[in-house]
Amino acid sequence: MKRHEYLDKIQKLQFFLVDLNLYLDINPKCEKATADYDKLSCELKKVIWDYEKEYGPLTNFGSAYFQNPEAWVNSPWPWENKKGGEN
Repeated sequence: MKRHEYLDKIQKLQFFLVDLNLYLDINPKCEKATADYDKLSCELKKVIWDYEKEYGPLTNFGSAYFQNPEAWVNSPWPWENKKGGEN
């Protein structure tokens, strides 16, 4: 998967999870929403792990996969990306 595809998937999963979280605030006993939240949370963690393994960390707070420290510095910054998000 390309960098922009990973980032797009991460953003979508985060949006879904925020939406489910808001729903669960109002409907805390909804088993389907709870199961969906758990499933999507696991999927998000996996996608972030895969991205960080391939392209470097997304955050600098100590919880990122950090086998290759140069990836943090050598990765393009958001304003350096080509038009359309492809690198």
